[in-house]
Amino acid sequence: MKKFIYSIIMISTVFVSCNTELDINEDPDLLDPNNAPLSAQLPAGISGLAGSEGAGMAIFGGFWSQYWTQSNAANQFKDIDNYSAGTADYNFIWDGMYDALGDIRNVKRRALAEENWKYYLIATTLEVQASQILTDMYGDIPYEEASNSAIIAPRFNTGQEVYDLMIQDLDDALSKDLSTSVGPIPANDDLVFRGDMDAWTKFANTLKLKIFMRQTYSSRAAVATAGITALMSSGVDFLDQDAGMIEDSAGNPIFTDAINQSNPLYEYIIRRLNVATNLRMSRTLSSYLIDNVDPRRGAYYGTGNALNQGDFLNTVGAGTIALVKLNATTPVLFMSLEESLLLQAEALERVSGGAGAKALYDAAVTANFTRNAVTGASGFLAGAYAYPVSGTLEQKVEAIITQKWIALFPGNGFEAFFEKNRTDYPRTSTVPQSNGAYVSGQITLSVEATTGSLFPKRIQYPLSERNANPNAPALVPITTPVWWD
Repeated sequence: MKKFIYSIIMISTVFVSCNTELDINEDPDLLDPNNAPLSAQLPAGISGLAGSEGAGMAIFGGFWSQYWTQSNAANQFKDIDNYSAGTADYNFIWDGMYDALGDIRNVKRRALAEENWKYYLIATTLEVQASQILTDMYGDIPYEEASNSAIIAPRFNTGQEVYDLMIQDLDDALSKDLSTSVGPIPANDDLVFRGDMDAWTKFANTLKLKIFMRQTYSSRAAVATAGITALMSSGVDFLDQDAGMIEDSAGNPIFTDAINQSNPLYEYIIRRLNVATNLRMSRTLSSYLIDNVDPRRGAYYGTGNALNQGDFLNTVGAGTIALVKLNATTPVLFMSLEESLLLQAEALERVSGGAGAKALYDAAVTANFTRNAVTGASGFLAGAYAYPVSGTLEQKVEAIITQKWIALFPGNGFEAFFEKNRTDYPRTSTVPQSNGAYVSGQITLSVEATTGSLFPKRIQYPLSERNANPNAPALVPITTPVWWD
């Protein structure tokens, strides 16, 4: 299980050992996984997922959704920005995710055996949330046989198999009668919802919706439509709040501005690398915000100019390029309210004639303005960001995905990257950003791309897995799409 230290090598935020609410007086790695309290294992898994998703995955997502670009005065992430990151790089992301999933799956196994349906639903939901990110970023992954101490070399399930298995697992967990749950009740050890099982049920329903939605442009569009239709007509409730590591039980931010206690992306970039100038404002997102006079530009970036995506060999003075704003207390979100609302809006457009979609879209934009402490959402919703009620389905999808792209900044850019691969929104520029014909907000090939004219579509399997597991698939280029793309 995840050690209760802040491991930047693994990029895992597990600072919570300092939190007396958890009532943990021993390192969970030293506890017997078959007898350790579920309340000790659950927070270890949650914080491990938050660390890996909130730092390593967030860094890739921010570059590939073009929120930021590598500074022309530093070198840390050139291989991500120019698409040359390979199997020997960033092994800690995969390792950290699966280490955390080991804790989560042990909670799930124990909860099933003990008929503790509350912990079972929590663990299953977290297992699916993390596995969806892994399979969307890597392709085929160990799922059925993963995190099983009896299986040294787990089989890799295909991406399509993983999708079907995730739906099956969510359906199974949601089918349990929570009123008959046996054993301890989740409380402050649940670092996401503090034992609010209605919220966990909504989160699980919304993950199901996301999994079906991701298949809408694939060869299984009919499966996606049937699943979306069934969900939207079933009357189930979807997530109506943020899901993530946000506040402690007293309502204080769970991340604080102290060493080993801050947001994992901030901790890694600002404290551990000690190069606060690595991430610079990309022209891609900033140009869209600037052209629309969107006040979120000031919330996302400092003062200064934009750098063309991947133009880190540019000799212009680094001091003139705006920095990305990172905050020590920013939550790690497994799913934001905005993402949930926009998923529902697109679903309504696809299967229900669009009734109610505009209200959800407007609520999402308003929520993101509020999150970033800026005003004026109503004016934008009546102007530049007005929902195209009379438009085509694709025009509506473009509006929804564009606002999702903006709202997922800074820590969930990997979801914006996946949505770009699914829908092709924001659109891809036909010219480089140095060309006067460049259209603000369009995704552009990195200036220093090592892949010709092709964009990245995945992270390659890490060397750590390839060396340890003979079932690891053959490597494919970083530009090879995953199955639903």
